[in-house]
Amino acid sequence: MATAPQGQAGGSEKKLQPIIIKRVKKNAHGVHGGAWKIAYADFVTAMMAFFLLMWLLGSTAKGDLQGIAAYFNSPLKVAMQGGDGAGNSSSIIPGGGTDLARISGQVKRSDTDADTNRRRDMDAKSRRAQEDAQRIKALQAKIDAVISSNATLNEYRSQIRMDITPDGLQIQIVDEQNRPMFDIGSAIVKPYMRVILREVGAALGGVENRISLAGHTDAAPYGNGERGYSNWELSTDRANASRRELVSAGMPDDKLARVVGLSSMDLLLPDQPRAPQNRRITITVLTREAEERLLGKNFQPVTQQTDVPEVLTGQTPDNRPFEPATIPAPVDAAKGPSAAPEAARP
Repeated sequence: MATAPQGQAGGSEKKLQPIIIKRVKKNAHGVHGGAWKIAYADFVTAMMAFFLLMWLLGSTAKGDLQGIAAYFNSPLKVAMQGGDGAGNSSSIIPGGGTDLARISGQVKRSDTDADTNRRRDMDAKSRRAQEDAQRIKALQAKIDAVISSNATLNEYRSQIRMDITPDGLQIQIVDEQNRPMFDIGSAIVKPYMRVILREVGAALGGVENRISLAGHTDAAPYGNGERGYSNWELSTDRANASRRELVSAGMPDDKLARVVGLSSMDLLLPDQPRAPQNRRITITVLTREAEERLLGKNFQPVTQQTDVPEVLTGQTPDNRPFEPATIPAPVDAAKGPSAAPEAARP
């Protein structure tokens, strides 16, 4: 029997050896817990609920908020008796509006618009006040220059006083002991007073502001014997006579805001009630604020047509405004021939 060579026999044994595969199993880490996800979800939910509550509080009307507060204060009472709620509203729009494009938040925007308009009005008012102050200062300098350049007016400078007051530029023409603007008990303007008034009227003709004119007397009672005629009527007649002179100088009549007689209620020298300086004519160039305070924002000036056409055409005015001047007969007699030119209007 033949046998295989030894070399071949050894090779077959090697081929028949079993192949062993060793598989190593790696143990994975344990599964982590999901508790943190639950906590995070609770936090997000709470934040969403908080911001939702803030939005609801901001968009809910005041009446609805009061109803909610009343419910939580006495829930049983509201549950038994009922209360105001969304079902009681006459409108499906929150806040009761009628425009679907509008929301409750527009109330706050309207408040903001009101504040903006208020600031705009205040800025405009401040700007107008500054313009008034500049205009009044320029007018004061202009009148001062007119007085300085006019020899006649410069002679009476001591009787012309100018001051800037909260109401505007105040021009006061006062009496002196030996140089009165009017005769005693009379409303006829003296010649030099006429010159002063016409120069002032020419300067005021181009001013945008309105004018307030007031007549004043001293505290001495009117003693010319006319019943019912007093310093009130005398101061008013003198103010009206001064108005005619201002208008005849070219100042528009509708520029006058008021013409009043104050008698002795506003003395220039209260400690000396009978001093001649208390007898004066006050011309005030009003600021816009003083004009609105005095006349209102919707004031429509009424042009007086009684005596202006006669003055401007050179005709003799009606004697009725000058009746007080004819009462003291001795005064007119003492004036002699000069009385006629006084009564005539240029």
